[in-house]
Amino acid sequence: MKKIAYIYILVLIFLASGVLSAQTAVPSSGGDAIGAGGSASFTVGQVVYTTNSGTNGSVIQGIQQPYEISVVTAIEKANDITLEYKAFPNPVQQILTLSVDVFEGFSFQLYDVNGKQLINKRIEKKETLIDMEALPKATYFLKVSNNKEALKTLKIIKN
Repeated sequence: MKKIAYIYILVLIFLASGVLSAQTAVPSSGGDAIGAGGSASFTVGQVVYTTNSGTNGSVIQGIQQPYEISVVTAIEKANDITLEYKAFPNPVQQILTLSVDVFEGFSFQLYDVNGKQLINKRIEKKETLIDMEALPKATYFLKVSNNKEALKTLKIIKN
């Protein structure tokens, strides 16, 4: 009877060792943040995350995915150029309309996410139709430029 009890204990220990584990993250970096309000240890590269809330606030531990709020590019030196532009519909399925208020001496270039130039044309009127039907579903960049420099770059999504 004792022999069976020892076998059960060994089996339980074996099964528990597969379930229990210590730290599972292999962080690439980390440290301690200390301030007047308290301290926190952090790591970069954690695999999981949890949220802890209390009366004074909350903290999210682990991976946090940032979101981006930015203009892709713009030229700060181009004070003498006022370019009003619209690209619609965005996301586009077939035809993208580029509407600009000034078009003399301007052109547009369409790039894929790898930086390969797909289209390069002069803008000849206030509304230019860009045929995107043959292009695959992806994200593209539409650059509007004058003869010297890029003025605006727009992110275009093709559905």
